[in-house]
Amino acid sequence: MPNHAHLLVNPRASIAKINHSIRGYTGHEANRVLGRTGPFWQHESYDHWARDGDQFGRIASYIERNPVTAGLVGTPEGWRWSSAYVG
Repeated sequence: MPNHAHLLVNPRASIAKINHSIRGYTGHEANRVLGRTGPFWQHESYDHWARDGDQFGRIASYIERNPVTAGLVGTPEGWRWSSAYVG
């Protein structure tokens, strides 16, 4: 997605720690590539716990269909940065 990212994980650490690590690394790298400094990510995030395998599957399907819903590709398999990608 051009303006946000989805990540579905089975964490072994706290969500806050994972989020901080991902945002810190990707923000630093994006700023380096763009030749800028300062905050990169907005402060908002949405965390959701999947309570069982069915809910985990529904969330995965939602994430994979998101680029299709946004009109960026015709099928989930067409989005290069998706677990559904077939390249």
